[in-house]
Amino acid sequence: MGKALRWLLSLALLIAALGTAGAAGAAEPDTTGSSGPPGSSATTGPGTTGSSATTGPATTGSTSNTASTASTGTNTSTASTADIKDRILAIPGMSLIQEKPVDGYRYFVLDYTQPVDHRHPSRGTFQQRITLLHKGVDRPTVFFTSGYNVSTTPSRSEPTQIVDGNQVSLEYRYFTPSRPDPADWTTLDIWQAASDQHRVFTALKAIYSGKWLATGGSKGGMTATYFERFYPRDMDGVVAYVAPDDVVNNEDSAYDRFLATVGTKACRDRVEAVQREALVRRKPLEREYADWARAGGYTFTTVGTLDKAYEAVVLDYVWAYWQYSLLSDCDSIPADAKTATDQQIYDSIDTISGFSAYTDQGLEQYTPYYYQAGTQLGSPDIKQPWLGGLSRYGYQPPRDFVPRSIPMRFDPGAMPDVDSWVRHHADHMLFVYGQNDPWGSERFQVGQGSRDSYVFTAPGANHGANVAGLVAAQRTKATARILDWAGVAPAAVRQDESKAKPLVPFDKKLDTREVTRGPAMLP
Repeated sequence: MGKALRWLLSLALLIAALGTAGAAGAAEPDTTGSSGPPGSSATTGPGTTGSSATTGPATTGSTSNTASTASTGTNTSTASTADIKDRILAIPGMSLIQEKPVDGYRYFVLDYTQPVDHRHPSRGTFQQRITLLHKGVDRPTVFFTSGYNVSTTPSRSEPTQIVDGNQVSLEYRYFTPSRPDPADWTTLDIWQAASDQHRVFTALKAIYSGKWLATGGSKGGMTATYFERFYPRDMDGVVAYVAPDDVVNNEDSAYDRFLATVGTKACRDRVEAVQREALVRRKPLEREYADWARAGGYTFTTVGTLDKAYEAVVLDYVWAYWQYSLLSDCDSIPADAKTATDQQIYDSIDTISGFSAYTDQGLEQYTPYYYQAGTQLGSPDIKQPWLGGLSRYGYQPPRDFVPRSIPMRFDPGAMPDVDSWVRHHADHMLFVYGQNDPWGSERFQVGQGSRDSYVFTAPGANHGANVAGLVAAQRTKATARILDWAGVAPAAVRQDESKAKPLVPFDKKLDTREVTRGPAMLP
């Protein structure tokens, strides 16, 4: 169950046509330390972060034509002085949905034509949603993804604020509207998604020729990491926030150890007692749940029954509390669960976990996540011994949250491959975790062979951990490395990293940092 993963070439290569059908999608993925992504026969040597070797962008016409490579820009004075919107829309396959006003920026909502299958570009295309926050072609660019839908409200990620850069944000494939029709779910995997990013980067690199960083939080941090693993020549640095690393899917004891020690015993006892009481009072609380579902038109076809959905929400409660709340929020939990009213227990479960999470309507948006959790990413399975024998179903697997019409088969090799690559080949990578975030129990680590890469933990932080929340020495170190990777570190910072700070001040409209509570336990 889950709630809550570089880009240069000479212009001659950018404008050279690639005659083969497969060149557009599978351009030089790195396979260092493995036999390559599942189903891929492409192999290359290890890449060096920030090198200038990559292929040109591929573009697609209709679903009956093979994607082809086309020019994305020129070195002429006409191109360099053209309006940025015109230059962006000159990229084959790029179309404008909307331009929105933003002080100090241009902001575009775009669609980009992508192959459904990067290994077989002739097998159809789909439109992938992109937003672009344009600061200037002379600034570094941050490539952001949440791993889910893309927001069309202008905003800056933390690295974008730090480097005073542009930001390209990409919707993850198969989250609507970025879903092929009909949907071939076998093409929803981490390599295909990394190849989406690679094509977007390659298309825009001719315009935004400076340094590029990849970033994202939670599943977006995982996405940035997978992108770096498969295309290590594209980015000049990666900043991955609160990114889980579930290397062995059926070994989840790290989560149990975390939940046994997180916070204080008094707070753990209080949260666990409410969860337990919700199962003790299953009958009356399920009546209220049924009334709510009937009034709102909610159904339970995918999960099977209201009872299974109810228990799934309740079993998420402890995890979701620590994911989204702080230790200081413990006073919001009923102090004595046994004497609390039914309504107090119901409301607390709904506030923390969300009773809509496992309805058909709540699951529909997140079908791509549950599909990936059940085919590659893995998902937590925790014991929760304080519940005794009250659970009827245990932690239900992702298969239970995906319509049965969509086949699923788990690939146990996908996550170990990425984990090993990061440990031994990470280059210019920063991982930031929250001390009290359960998802950080299984995290990425850097080891022998990695270079200029770091794993930092923000004390007391939840799933919204960021660089600003690190202790002072780590905060300035992380900020200095981000500035350096982006090529914009001031001379004073290059001489003394303790002087590092974001290049532009915090903007309360653009720089939203509070963690957004999602349904159930998605990363």
